[in-house]
Amino acid sequence: MPSLTRAEAIARAATITVTGYEIDLDLTGDGDTFRSRTVLRFAAQAGATTFAELEPAELISATLNGAPLDAAALAEERLALAGLAETNELVVDARMTYSNTGEGLHRFTDPADGRVYLYAHMFLDGARRIFPCFDQPDLKAPFTLRVRAPDGWLVAANGEPAGPAADGRWQLATTKPLSTYFVSLIAGPYHVRTAEHDGIPLALYCRQALAEHLDEQAEEIFTVTRQCLDRFHELFDVRYPFGHYQQAFVPEFNFGAMENPGLVVFRDEFIHRSAVTDGEREQRAMVIAHEMAHQWFGDLVTMAWWDDLWLNESFAEYLGTRIAAEATRFTETWTTFAMHRKAWGMRADQRPSTHPVAPTEVGDTALALLNFDGISYAKGAAVLRQLVAWVGEEAFLAGLNEHFAAHAYGNATLADLLAVVQKASGRDLTAWADVWLRRAQINTLRAEVRRDAEDRYAEVTVVQTAPERYPTLRPHRIGVGLYDRAPDGTVARRRLLEVDLDPAVDGGRTRLPELTGEPAADLLLVNDGDLTYAKIRLDDASVEAVPLILPMLDDSLTRALLWSATLDAVEDGERPVAELVTLVLAALPVEREVVLVEDVLRMTSALVDRYPTPETRPAALELLAQASERLLTAAEPGSSRRLAGVRGLIGASIDTARLRGWLDGEGVPEGVSVDDDLRWLILYRLVVLGAAGPDDIEATLAADRSAAGEQQAARCRAALPDAGAKARAWELIINDTASSNRILEATAHGFWQPEQLDLVTPYVERYFAEMPGMLSRRTGMSGERVAALAYPSLVVTPETRRLAADLLASPDLSAILRRVVTDGDDDVRRALRARG
Repeated sequence: MPSLTRAEAIARAATITVTGYEIDLDLTGDGDTFRSRTVLRFAAQAGATTFAELEPAELISATLNGAPLDAAALAEERLALAGLAETNELVVDARMTYSNTGEGLHRFTDPADGRVYLYAHMFLDGARRIFPCFDQPDLKAPFTLRVRAPDGWLVAANGEPAGPAADGRWQLATTKPLSTYFVSLIAGPYHVRTAEHDGIPLALYCRQALAEHLDEQAEEIFTVTRQCLDRFHELFDVRYPFGHYQQAFVPEFNFGAMENPGLVVFRDEFIHRSAVTDGEREQRAMVIAHEMAHQWFGDLVTMAWWDDLWLNESFAEYLGTRIAAEATRFTETWTTFAMHRKAWGMRADQRPSTHPVAPTEVGDTALALLNFDGISYAKGAAVLRQLVAWVGEEAFLAGLNEHFAAHAYGNATLADLLAVVQKASGRDLTAWADVWLRRAQINTLRAEVRRDAEDRYAEVTVVQTAPERYPTLRPHRIGVGLYDRAPDGTVARRRLLEVDLDPAVDGGRTRLPELTGEPAADLLLVNDGDLTYAKIRLDDASVEAVPLILPMLDDSLTRALLWSATLDAVEDGERPVAELVTLVLAALPVEREVVLVEDVLRMTSALVDRYPTPETRPAALELLAQASERLLTAAEPGSSRRLAGVRGLIGASIDTARLRGWLDGEGVPEGVSVDDDLRWLILYRLVVLGAAGPDDIEATLAADRSAAGEQQAARCRAALPDAGAKARAWELIINDTASSNRILEATAHGFWQPEQLDLVTPYVERYFAEMPGMLSRRTGMSGERVAALAYPSLVVTPETRRLAADLLASPDLSAILRRVVTDGDDDVRRALRARG
């Protein structure tokens, strides 16, 4: 199908106005298809021509204003509509195909009990797989949905249900005007929990196999939902605008969640079936808050085209983090943002594939998909936090409320938003938007310190630099903190200085005369409080003090900034990975914030897999195992920190006898349960090390015949250190179209192992030769994720880079694969530089 271009969307929006969709779906048939009948009403310029998107398995009939359309009217998934009247009615009857990619109408058969579940996912341009449509964000319309479903099924959608009729037909209330990509539906024998808050009906849905776990966790989820609703109502003049607030947890979902108005959809891993840490509970709360923020930013007011994607995602990321911290028990979400989310944005922003937060031109929907990354989400949110610091909280919220009032149930652009914030604040945002939103890449802020003979500051300068290819310097409002270590080892912040960096005035060198003559601190921290988006580099004396100061800092956000600066310097090749693992060994066992523990272990493990040579990696891995062991010993039984320590130890350990003993219930740390998820994690490590085989995988799967169990088994099979197992896994990754998106992702995830380089290196050349064919068979988000997970980034050789360069030189390479290979090649480049 040709991707919808921006020029086509502009022309179509100028030609037609959509007045409503009436959609009838029949889900009672057998086979791989379902029946879809749609009445689409729209106004148009008399005599004009346009088209609707439609991807049927079989087009039974189509009429425009009562006249049958010729079969030739449908070509390349576009239905040509000629000779339009001022008011028009398109009626289409078709058979549509169920999906196994998490797009369109996804069908899932639960291996736990054989029950079938459906959910619709229209994003980004998947509505055509369910009904004919004008699939672009600025052609909003009300939707009326009727569904015929098998006996015993439940149906839920954006509109409130009138309940099932005797013949299994469900009538859903007509919605407010929605963009096509927000239309939502679940159907199947879903388990439901209901509640109410402040006049808003609430509901939670999940598969029957997860019903027991949802029942245990429903009150926590409802509590977070209520708290977030209350806080949004305090901030915004417009109350929640879409009637009921339902949250469906569905299988094999591609994203973390999707903000469909009235029926938010989440991946069902958020219904925890095994022990989890408080960090994982916090993540769920942040996602709930993020999707709720979208009800205003994205759903009530929607971008006009995909170049303003940040108006959706950056605001939801910022507000989701903020609201969770202000309204729920998870008060340290800004620490998580600094450590985890912003780091994601910084990595994306430094790749060759970087782009502005608000690009000036997104030519078509295929290119739009590539912008759903750490830049549009996390960098944009960090930039918004800087904007709030710059214009002030009161002006920022006043601007948002005026924005909602002016564009409710419609569309808006970056210019519309900037205008109202500028009006409320009295500050000209034109230059700010140009350097922060329209220009790519990241600045580095470095403390340049000169001391006198009495160890006082003679001069302190914050130096701002930018990459050579992206030389933009930006205004920053930051904090500069001075921290001292007392004789008893405790650490306190002596002073916090608020500083405005203005490169137009100082050329990127901002002197801090307030500190001249001040006794030098043990640690001078630039961007204390994490108000801006920039890479931070400490002065040499502060770097030397970090191992002593880091464990003693009370503030988790400050610790996150130091961990992040250290990890970033290692990733950039400025400091050796050996220095990082030494710091992890010294400081991580006493880290109190479990989110920091989990992220440091995860990010360090990824660096240890790629940055040391194969000869030096075992020593680095041993230090990581020792750090996890110390953390495990220091943590209270049953605590989140102990569970994080156990997981870290499993991933770094080569003690197969001990791990095998844990599987058998021997020597398991107190307060830790070897439940289903932990059992799979142990087995996976044993498989990688060659200490468990296919029989162990099948026996574990027999005891956990669940969706999660099948995915874990697929990952373990791909990780087997056996030539035949690798060949089977590769065939699945490249050529299989019958398996679901999640099974292929699990297989790709398990394939490459640093312990198995001799076995997997021959597949490097095959990746570059065969991946284009895979992406011709499996497109969209599913194809992109499999291609990224299957990238040979662990084979750190110049040959891997040469093969990548050869593929990137191909002029007909798809945009998705070009992005994946460009980013994967950058990872290999960095690792080669670190090995230096």
